[in-house]
Amino acid sequence: MDMGKLRVGILGGTGMVGQRFISLLENHPWFEVVAVAASPRSAGKTYEEAVGARWKMATPMPENVKKLIVMNVNDVAEVSKKVDFVFSAVDMTKDEIKAIEEAYAKAETPVVSNNSAHRWTPDVPMLVPELNPEHLEVIEAQKKRLGTKRGFIVVKPNCSIQSYTPALHALREFGPKLVVATTYQAISGAGKNFADWPEMVDNVIPYIGGEEEKSEQEPLRIWGKVENGQIVKADGPVITTQCIRVPVTDGHTAAVFVNFEKKPTKEQILKAWAEFKGIPQELNLPSAPKQFIKYFEEDNRPQAKLDRDYENGMGICLGRLREDTVFDYKFVGLSHNTVRGAAGGGVLTAELLKAQGYITEK
Repeated sequence: MDMGKLRVGILGGTGMVGQRFISLLENHPWFEVVAVAASPRSAGKTYEEAVGARWKMATPMPENVKKLIVMNVNDVAEVSKKVDFVFSAVDMTKDEIKAIEEAYAKAETPVVSNNSAHRWTPDVPMLVPELNPEHLEVIEAQKKRLGTKRGFIVVKPNCSIQSYTPALHALREFGPKLVVATTYQAISGAGKNFADWPEMVDNVIPYIGGEEEKSEQEPLRIWGKVENGQIVKADGPVITTQCIRVPVTDGHTAAVFVNFEKKPTKEQILKAWAEFKGIPQELNLPSAPKQFIKYFEEDNRPQAKLDRDYENGMGICLGRLREDTVFDYKFVGLSHNTVRGAAGGGVLTAELLKAQGYITEK
């Protein structure tokens, strides 16, 4: 154990997002994975045995976790003893996830969750660290409700919204009022690769359960305000979406149309995107992209294959900004769905929580 690093547990560490957390944390300057917890069927095995041939990352399994004995995620007190905080990527029903994340928080173990279960709990911040860090102030109200001193839950939003919400956020001074977005989503968003999901080869599936509602509603929560110890979602813009599964391994693409209250010039939009930064950039957090939003001048970019790993998968790529005949503007966005959209977004959130004193050594 490296002195001075916070001790981290991964709940649901054997699944695809859990694996992504483990690979991202391999040489992290602030955090060290000391516990992996999963379902009772994996508990008691080494991590290497429990995952076996299901390791889905391009990089090899980190040596330091191979021999960790997987713990039972339901042994909240045992796991909590070993760690300063946990990342949650458990695969359970929504009610089970709500209950287990709250149990860890009540055991005084902060939870940074990739799951959707608590995204609409009024006093749980749903964070894209560059966009709404001020929502963290609601943690104090949450701790009062839970009766905790240091335990709380913070969640990250759905992976699909990261390809267009930052682009719109950077343009808020112009008042986006109507947004139409179609997302073209990679198969890793379902925790799968082509070997697991042969019917996705040479195919497009025009339905992802629950995704359109999340894509339309979650940006409004990110743009909401903290009032009386809870987050009240924003009234607008009106957002309507379609979410489509496409035969891509990683990277969610979005085609976006937008109307503004005060229509900006193309130059104003490009300037706002280029200059946009948030607290993670100001604090120089370890996982923060230096340039959060990158705009491509080429007509055929961004492309998932070429551009999803921009800024280690933590940046947002935009392109094809044009005036439109029906809307004010249209553009295309891309983000890495399991890095920025899932585990990487969680790691950056935890870095912000540490930097701001919410997560400390036990």
